[in-house]
Amino acid sequence: MAGVMRVVIGLIAVFNIAIGLGFLLNPAKLAGQFFLSPLGSQGLATLRADFPGFFITGGVFALIGAVKKDDKALQVPLLLLAIAISGRTISLALDGTAPTAYPPMIAEAVMIVALLLARRSFAR
Repeated sequence: MAGVMRVVIGLIAVFNIAIGLGFLLNPAKLAGQFFLSPLGSQGLATLRADFPGFFITGGVFALIGAVKKDDKALQVPLLLLAIAISGRTISLALDGTAPTAYPPMIAEAVMIVALLLARRSFAR
């Protein structure tokens, strides 16, 4: 089971690092895919700073967890994703819903479940 979880978490890590690098290298393109619109050069700078900070940090710690079978390293992406899905849930309650609201929440929930299963598997 630990071997399978290492691969799954490795894929999650690569996915998140790729998104982070995408925001770093081409923020305007990825902004549209995330329903964002940067305002001028400072908006682009924010996209290049905040989104890579979130995605690359989570991805790197997931990768560390996968490579080293380190359940503690997985706490970082778990916390990041838990905060993200909590923010989305609050937004649904306060701002209403749209069909586009659910796919990112599903992706985050799947990653959270995989990370929790990996933590359990790695801790043994």
